Amino acid sequence: IHAVRAGLVDPTFATGYPLVAWDSVHYLEIMRHGYPPRSITHVPEIIAFFCNYCAYAAADLAGSRRMQYPSNVRVMHVPCTGKIEMEHILAAFEKGIDGVLIAGCLEGGCHFLEGNLRAKKRSEYLREMLDQIGVGRDRLRMVNLSAAMAPTFVERVKEIVETVESLGPNPLRKSG
Repeated sequence: IHAVRAGLVDPTFATGYPLVAWDSVHYLEIMRHGYPPRSITHVPEIIAFFCNYCAYAAADLAGSRRMQYPSNVRVMHVPCTGKIEMEHILAAFEKGIDGVLIAGCLEGGCHFLEGNLRAKKRSEYLREMLDQIGVGRDRLRMVNLSAAMAPTFVERVKEIVETVESLGPNPLRKSG
């Protein structure tokens, strides 16, 4: 690698692929998974709709505790998951978003009484619809959290990122 950086060796001589700012982490990734590393080829875009009272508070607590979660998850603050219309989620997939996470209050603990139950019904209906149109049901997930569940929040975010990474890019994404 140092010889390539110094201009002494052709960067494509060993692999046939151009070498671009590699370090030992990238090298280990290549050795483990082949060229190019998965992290470079596609980073999934995920939108997370979080209710104000529980899920957003859990995300805030995770931030206060400096808990790490993937940076490719964009959190949308909503008053209640029951206010998320199916059109919002379908529009996100249509625009090329790779995954959607809906996080609401624990069942029976919604501050708007039944908002999270409505969101659960809608998300199950949408999961079926996503399967039928070829996008895949696993790209949409709903979870229930309390405000004190920061570690669970981080786990759920990591789970959806791993799931969506394994599925690859959204088939509706326009290339270019």
